[in-house]
Amino acid sequence: MIRKIDNSSLKLSQMIYAIFQSSYAVEAEILQHDDFPPLKRTVNEIQQSKTSFYGYFLNEILCAVMELEIYKDHIHIRSLTVAPEFFRQGIGLKLLQFVRDDFKAALLTVETGHGNTPAVNFYLNFGFKKDKVFMTDVGIEKISFTLRSADQ
Repeated sequence: MIRKIDNSSLKLSQMIYAIFQSSYAVEAEILQHDDFPPLKRTVNEIQQSKTSFYGYFLNEILCAVMELEIYKDHIHIRSLTVAPEFFRQGIGLKLLQFVRDDFKAALLTVETGHGNTPAVNFYLNFGFKKDKVFMTDVGIEKISFTLRSADQ
């Protein structure tokens, strides 16, 4: 079940933090990058965030978190993280389908590490198009993707 998460709640922000830590640790390993900014995000920063958080719950266990920046006709998926013990169970796909179907935005965008082949393939298989490859200020090569409603 997918539902909105109140990230201002300490308990819920701690749950989001735990998912971020476990999932981003895997991405940092894939990218072979020790200084991975998402791993530095604190519970307090999550609590104070003005973005929207949605979680995938299985028997009241938070399995995955999607963080969205919502604009008029554009949604930027700031993060889509699945706890490693729930990888390859279709949860990420359900979250993408949810955001596409429920928000009806003309444009969806997302970024990931360019070397994160599982994530790159995941977005391409969903129908996202490669937009650009760029280098971050901490030396991580990233790739951005777009999905326009006409592409769906």
